[in-house]
Amino acid sequence: MIVAGVMSGTSADGIDVALTRISGRGERLRINLLAHEHFAYPKPVRTAVLAAMNATSTSVADLARLNSLLGELYADAVERVRTLHGIAIELVGCHGQTLYHQGAAIPFLGRRIATTWQTGEASILAARLQVPVVSDFRPADMAAGGCGAPLVPLLDVAYYSHPKKLRVLQNLGGIANLTIVPAGATLDQMEGVIAFDTGPGNMVIDACAQQLLGKSYDQNGNVAARGNVLKSALNIALRNPFFRRKPPKTAGREEFGREFVAEFLRWCGPSATTPDVLATATALTAASIGNALHAQLPRQKKSLRLKHNEGEYIVSGGGVSNRTLMSMIAEHVAPLGLSVLSSDQLGLPSQAKEAVAFALLAYRTWHRQPGNVPSATGANRPAVLGKVSYP
Repeated sequence: MIVAGVMSGTSADGIDVALTRISGRGERLRINLLAHEHFAYPKPVRTAVLAAMNATSTSVADLARLNSLLGELYADAVERVRTLHGIAIELVGCHGQTLYHQGAAIPFLGRRIATTWQTGEASILAARLQVPVVSDFRPADMAAGGCGAPLVPLLDVAYYSHPKKLRVLQNLGGIANLTIVPAGATLDQMEGVIAFDTGPGNMVIDACAQQLLGKSYDQNGNVAARGNVLKSALNIALRNPFFRRKPPKTAGREEFGREFVAEFLRWCGPSATTPDVLATATALTAASIGNALHAQLPRQKKSLRLKHNEGEYIVSGGGVSNRTLMSMIAEHVAPLGLSVLSSDQLGLPSQAKEAVAFALLAYRTWHRQPGNVPSATGANRPAVLGKVSYP
């Protein structure tokens, strides 16, 4: 089956489309990437998306219009990719643009409510592309008691599982998340698979770059490379309650968005240089990942009786291109005896991975198979994810 996966992440940098050929089930599942393209959001659209994320007040009319606009942009992107590569698609899996995600229940109008919101009208894609579209994946997991994230672990097990090696799959998007895949894990046997958000990936770094450099991001980590880590600010940031919570857990702009960044800049102090602030923001991502690994991996290695140097740490996402971040992460990973690789080295481009994940989730939904990994999301049962829009 030819399935298009569509992803636009919390960095709001644009739309990734992956065209895949997927066949089989369980251990016989096969995933082949046929094509991948990235389309940057027009600047006014990115500005509108970022303003809508976790907004304390906004126009309902504008949110409704944004939902339809994103549906049109997603349809444009898929149409361009299938035309460019001459590939007919049969199904689309579209994650949508996350505007709000609250995985833990809190009091609201007399009830305890957990909720999530991914916008981008799937009916528009179905009508324009003339194929069924699966969207809105998270709510079904949350209805089953889960956090609604992370959802990429299904792909991590299906694509990266190794018969003899433990693998840690690290995604560096706006939020960083990892999946620990024991040797020999399969979609039919996922005992020992652990996945959770570790905290900010590119989110805090990008926000600081936007405020201090007037740029969307610190290209290759070049500015951070010239700075010194402000240890006092880093230590304060690492005391955030999120880092002390045990998995399963999920994060977003609600935890590490504009309010957190404002505090972070205050902790750095008015005399801090831009390179020092960016170095500290980069160190925050690396340290939070390192701390999470050091807390979880030794337990896994002990329970699975793994020897030293029998594991691999495989990185994907936009943060892979940040050389300073990758260098800092490598310092944390080295003591654990993990070889550091990029997803590209194993045949799946870093930028395409999450789009491929939503193609796989759509394929599973179409065949009425569960798409969540309960040990990752905290759900009380496997759940078929998403809603189907027909042309």
